[in-house]
Amino acid sequence: MSSHPLRIVLTGPESSGKTTLAALLAERLQTVWVPEFARFYLSALGRPYELSDLSRIAYGQAAREEALSYQARRWLFCDTGPLELKVWAEVRYDLCPPVIEGYWQARRHDLFLLCSPDIPWEFDPLRENPDDRTALYRLYRQILSDSGRPFVELKGTVEERLGQALQVLSAHQPH
Repeated sequence: MSSHPLRIVLTGPESSGKTTLAALLAERLQTVWVPEFARFYLSALGRPYELSDLSRIAYGQAAREEALSYQARRWLFCDTGPLELKVWAEVRYDLCPPVIEGYWQARRHDLFLLCSPDIPWEFDPLRENPDDRTALYRLYRQILSDSGRPFVELKGTVEERLGQALQVLSAHQPH
């Protein structure tokens, strides 16, 4: 186990395969992955979420990532990260709270795997944007490009994405 694994964030719009791919990569590379904290938080909330909840989700996601980083072996795969919260806040509320903007600016992930919405939408009661996935994908890509963060776009079937990700990761070996 390593206290400094490479942190890889699976990012992109809803229903683009992030969770599936994070779990598959962790299994294939014999490490752990960080589940999306928002799912746990919103499922237990018992009311419609508000802007302030997004900051709590940011704290929860960061805390889970830190805790699991000590169990990671070489890589830590994160099912979402600060970019999802930034996009979520900006799209839903037309602003990004300072806590979330700070989370985005301060967190240094080694690589973002941007998942294309080229797979079928799957209904989930926590999902909100079935018709906006392509526009959201472009927004994710633009923010990543503008920020200079390293990212790779993944497209195709689950198997194709897994192959693409493994090929990229072979060039990003942890020390």
